[in-house]
Amino acid sequence: MPDFLKQIIKETGNEYASLVADGVEAGDVDTFIDTGSHIFNAVLSGSIHGGIPSNKITALAGESATGKTFFVLGMVKHFLDSNPDAGVIYFESESALTKQMIEERGIDSERMIIMPVTTVQEFRTQALTVLDKYMEQDEADRKPIFMVLDSLGMLSTTKEVEDTADGKETRDMTRAQVLKAAFRVLTLKLGKAKVPMVITNHTYDVVGAYMPTKEMGGGSGLKYAASTIVYLSKKKDKEGTEVVGNIIHCKTQKSRLSKENMMVDVRLRYETGLDKYYGLLDLAVKHGIFKQVSTRIELPDGTKQYAKSIYNEPEKYFTDDVMSQLDEAAKREYSYGNPEV
Repeated sequence: MPDFLKQIIKETGNEYASLVADGVEAGDVDTFIDTGSHIFNAVLSGSIHGGIPSNKITALAGESATGKTFFVLGMVKHFLDSNPDAGVIYFESESALTKQMIEERGIDSERMIIMPVTTVQEFRTQALTVLDKYMEQDEADRKPIFMVLDSLGMLSTTKEVEDTADGKETRDMTRAQVLKAAFRVLTLKLGKAKVPMVITNHTYDVVGAYMPTKEMGGGSGLKYAASTIVYLSKKKDKEGTEVVGNIIHCKTQKSRLSKENMMVDVRLRYETGLDKYYGLLDLAVKHGIFKQVSTRIELPDGTKQYAKSIYNEPEKYFTDDVMSQLDEAAKREYSYGNPEV
């Protein structure tokens, strides 16, 4: 039977088809891209050493000014810092980024392309061109790349642009279908090329809902295409009266790789970017690795420290043994099936 099935694959000419025993060409997730935050990695993948899948679409959605762009730039910085030969293709529809903004965040501007796009069709064509050119290289010569679209909500369609030029104010009712068609092709291409894509999008309040409900704009295309959808909100992170960054609340609205409706907090500092260790204390206390004793944390050796002291010197307290226990705790907390480990 395997020989017959392989013959079927050959005869159909489907470049994405494969015998499951050999691996699902555009489906299997072999590696993850570290986001720069252990706790965000955990909620996305079930491991503090995981992150966003290296061949899927991950969507970050939130209201205006929730820090989506700032958050993505933190991930971009960590990706480039971790991969000296890597590059970033950043599709930008909001005309919000500048060279100064990029370089002030410590991002290597020599390895990042900003590609302004205004329509869904323009984004689709250029993204597919990038992936096709990437796949034309010998596999051994391919360096890691990371693709971003910021943001989906600001993309119009060719029809809307043409109508605006003609002085019409009608809305393109086919936009959702155009988006869905674009993602149908992109999802397979990203999977085969093993390239991750992060897409930011806006949310809105659902009118008439029984409970206060947020919904992501753009129709169902991105909802189906994304392997993970995370809703973001934020509060200011202060030291005394000075605002030094944001605490980003991250809730998994959809996930094919970990439990849904899980929430973690990630700290994003203006000067240093994503805080790698922030959020791990809550996980450690919940799973008995550390103990909460009044206002302090009791460590495995019996000593007690304030949370701020631990976060100021994370490598001192989050030892290899503690990190190993935290990874096991993350699997129990966030992975499907609540595995016994």
